[in-house]
Amino acid sequence: MKKIFFLLSASLLLFSCNKDKYTVSGSIEGIENGKTIILETQDESGMGLKSVDTAKVENGKFVFEGKALEPSFHTLQIEGIQGKVPFILENGDIKIVINKDSIQNAKVSGTYNNEEYVKFNEEIKGIQKKLMDFQTQNMGKMNTAQQAKDTAVINSLMQQFSKIQEEVGNASKAKYIGYAETHPKSLISALIIQGMLNDPTADVKKAEAIYNSFEESLKNTKPGKAIKTRLGEIKNPAVGTAPQAGGAEAK
Repeated sequence: MKKIFFLLSASLLLFSCNKDKYTVSGSIEGIENGKTIILETQDESGMGLKSVDTAKVENGKFVFEGKALEPSFHTLQIEGIQGKVPFILENGDIKIVINKDSIQNAKVSGTYNNEEYVKFNEEIKGIQKKLMDFQTQNMGKMNTAQQAKDTAVINSLMQQFSKIQEEVGNASKAKYIGYAETHPKSLISALIIQGMLNDPTADVKKAEAIYNSFEESLKNTKPGKAIKTRLGEIKNPAVGTAPQAGGAEAK
């Protein structure tokens, strides 16, 4: 009995430790040993990226370990390879599978926010497929019409494209809002509402209602706090700058 209790206690301890740190286990095909993988995140200016950590490829594998204070977007930059692998760094076991010849198709899995990020992206791609298919199917026709200066064909294609673009835009917007309404602990939801509040035409009451439904852990992330600040600014806008003393009166 004591032995069983000890094993259970050890398992619980191991589980709790894993929740308090992250392990990013990566595998990458076609990269020789010793190549550097850089873990990056947004810098303080919000305009660029900064290095957080580095790892070396050994036998097609690499590992990052540490502790994340909250979920946040990071990228992996592979030495000598164009493009980056985006994912959400958060405590837990994250797995990333990369092929150097198709880095944009990297597979990320293993934690809640990353699973949600992958699933959400796939659903958005499905919505936007109609627009992409139209472009692919009519690219040759458009090029021919432009060379022949056939304005009738050009205008017809542009009108069809605009109609599909509007449909896809509305469907995408509905998907974004619907997702945020039904996923109160997902980082994606906070980013959606944060972006929504940067649109002057946004439904602020709806955005606030969705924010209020978020779990406290999500409200306490940087995007969650930014939403709260933005809502406060919208509700209590600055009165304006007082006129300076001695200023000349406009004629």
